[in-house]
Amino acid sequence: MNINILTLFPEMFAAVTTSSMLGRAAHKDLLDVRLVNIRDHTVDKHRRVDDSPFGGGAGMVLTPDPVFRAMESLDATGKKIYMSPRGAMLDYAKIKALAREEVLTIFCGHYEGADQRILDYWGMEEISIGDYILTGGEPAAMVLIDAVCRMIPGVLGESRSIDEESIYSGLLEYPQYTKPRNYRGMEVPEVLVNGNHALIRLWQLEESLTLTKNKRPDLLENFCAAQGDGLSKKEAALLKKILFDRRADLV
Repeated sequence: MNINILTLFPEMFAAVTTSSMLGRAAHKDLLDVRLVNIRDHTVDKHRRVDDSPFGGGAGMVLTPDPVFRAMESLDATGKKIYMSPRGAMLDYAKIKALAREEVLTIFCGHYEGADQRILDYWGMEEISIGDYILTGGEPAAMVLIDAVCRMIPGVLGESRSIDEESIYSGLLEYPQYTKPRNYRGMEVPEVLVNGNHALIRLWQLEESLTLTKNKRPDLLENFCAAQGDGLSKKEAALLKKILFDRRADLV
């Protein structure tokens, strides 16, 4: 995948795109990130990229010309994204769809926003990572890139399906333990060390169901609707128990 990032602060991406998972993906030629400094595409001696908005307002707005010039310097094919708090929320479906793109171009806004003509002309889709305001689009772009690149075959280097991971399975992840078995008087649950893999899987499911019920009941509702008859008898019995307990809590 090729990712173009239009930003006023390209240095912010250095550690993210060259370290850990993304760095390894780039080393394996699975990912190619190109950082484009919007300020390099200004034509005035002060390298200004912002101006006051028509109609008044409390802040400054990114002007169209340097962004247009930056876009024109690229092979601006593929999906074009503007990180914006007014955009649709980034979720699993959107992440999977973006991972199928060969080229992503991400525009990181600043100040009080960007001239609307940028978004309209280039057909940029606005995407948000949450209902809060950041100092700029860069942190949001990093979240999007990290989430999307994990979906690219070969990036994780693991045999298990991504769909089995934590929230992507429809449930929150069960608790994890490692050595030592006893740490400061805290024991690893006996079921995890008895070697009975069928019981271990049931324990993991029960823990996931319980955590999801307590922390994200909306996910549990979706999980129930999606599973249908796909559960074994024992798994279905566990789910029924969790749902019954939940209904009792609401009485």
